[in-house]
Amino acid sequence: MCLAEAPGNGAASPNDLLCSTPVSPSVPTPRPPRGEIAVDRLPERGPSLEVVVLEDASFGTGAERGPRRPHRHDYHELIWTRCGSGHHLIDGEVSPIAPNALTLIGRGRVHVFEHATGLSGAVVRFGDELLEEGAAGRAGPGWLLSGRGPRTVAVPLEEVGRLEATIATLAAETRRPPDASTADLHRHLLSALLLWARRWYDAARDGRWDPDAGRDAAGPDAAEAGLHRRFVDLLEHDFARHHDTRHYAEALRVPPAALSRALSQVTGRGTKELITDRRMLEAERLLRFSDLSVGEVAHRAGFGDPLYFSRAFKRHHGEAPGAYRERLRGQADAPSPA
Repeated sequence: MCLAEAPGNGAASPNDLLCSTPVSPSVPTPRPPRGEIAVDRLPERGPSLEVVVLEDASFGTGAERGPRRPHRHDYHELIWTRCGSGHHLIDGEVSPIAPNALTLIGRGRVHVFEHATGLSGAVVRFGDELLEEGAAGRAGPGWLLSGRGPRTVAVPLEEVGRLEATIATLAAETRRPPDASTADLHRHLLSALLLWARRWYDAARDGRWDPDAGRDAAGPDAAEAGLHRRFVDLLEHDFARHHDTRHYAEALRVPPAALSRALSQVTGRGTKELITDRRMLEAERLLRFSDLSVGEVAHRAGFGDPLYFSRAFKRHHGEAPGAYRERLRGQADAPSPA
């Protein structure tokens, strides 16, 4: 059971405000095409934002209806966990549920709450258009949503009240009839949540790269981070059709060397490596979570020749696609961790 400090002035606590917020679920795909991975989307009408409250919730094997099949999100997700136990599977990797923590899951990840009980907090779902760029000389917080898997950020106890009050305010704004200020308020409140997450994430990294430090530090500045975000958006759209670095450099109107240098500054990897990694990530997801044949997976990942795909996949993973699928599905059939 979650315990919240009682406010000293008789006002409603952030916890009370969150608990009073109605649940507004995203829209799951009713039935995906044969062999495909289901995709959850935000409702077509209204802003690309929703806040879902969790109060002593159970999911997966901890709920009566059992776990959903793994599914993709066509939105970003910020999960605030005040208390609870269990774990997610995110792109097949176990991610423990930690109390007093934020978990950030980028769009396109394959996600499922495999087991969760006593889960209280909130889920904030949002589209790309609500992400703000950083101020001059600073990287925006959206990079926290990039890369493989989730990021889990511990929230300092003294900051919990402020965090929950902001989530509650954001939830209240989603219930108001939209007006000329709605989009800006959504964007700024969400930006505050992500900026706090970035601050706490950096503080936990023991002085390693700090995006706030700008060009004089070892990390990216706002221009590099912005270029990385534009590259990621383009890569999501084009990875299966375009595999050469020149295509991405020309589309982004920068020299290929400048693009690779900026991407290396943000991610530690160059353009070609990121393109290959994205194609292989798609292959991994489809092999593990869909029933498509190896040849169909190769086509979806942008390989015209299944034999070449199998060789490339084996170089990348150390095993053939069929063996990878068989091994991971065998692990999925094994008992889950408690």
